[in-house]
Amino acid sequence: MSKSSSGRKRSKREIRREQVAREKRMKALRLWVPIGVVVVALIGLLIYRATRPEVEGTTVVEAAASNQHDDSLEISFGGLPPMGGPHASVWQNCGIYDTPVSGQYAIHSMEHGAVWITYNPDLPTDQVVALQAIASGDPYMLLNPYPDQTSPIVLTVWDRQLAVDSADDARVAEFIDRYQQVRGPESGASCSGGIGTPIG
Repeated sequence: MSKSSSGRKRSKREIRREQVAREKRMKALRLWVPIGVVVVALIGLLIYRATRPEVEGTTVVEAAASNQHDDSLEISFGGLPPMGGPHASVWQNCGIYDTPVSGQYAIHSMEHGAVWITYNPDLPTDQVVALQAIASGDPYMLLNPYPDQTSPIVLTVWDRQLAVDSADDARVAEFIDRYQQVRGPESGASCSGGIGTPIG
């Protein structure tokens, strides 16, 4: 037998009960401390991603409310792609296209968190290939030519847009890292199972 702090002798049963209780506390700590660390890290990451400064040169607009579906809507090409607002009830499947993608479908893809990269159809082939390499295999990337676009290359997410002259511009990667799966009001929703058959 062992003595307690009050000087009373403890039975083997009491000692064992205390050991079991101590082991349960340690087991709970080993389980919950790592979970707590992961949760805090994820919250920190989300706060960091949401509060980072805008990528230099990015245009910021107050986009219309999300989830505004209008299947009669047809958005004409030209100028710069839309940055949000009313859109078709079905989204464009993310991927690489070598033909134009209509804005009313691409907006829905952006609502799901996709980055929509468009380029002027006159863009040199080597630049198109470089853009395809950037978009290839990314489930939340939409790439296609955009008729009468006033900038060689434009990256668009919900309420953010960046126009660049070259696929080699360092801001391309910054924009994707900063805004993909961050700006879309329904980020994380599927970017497949909609319309369109990408070539890559």
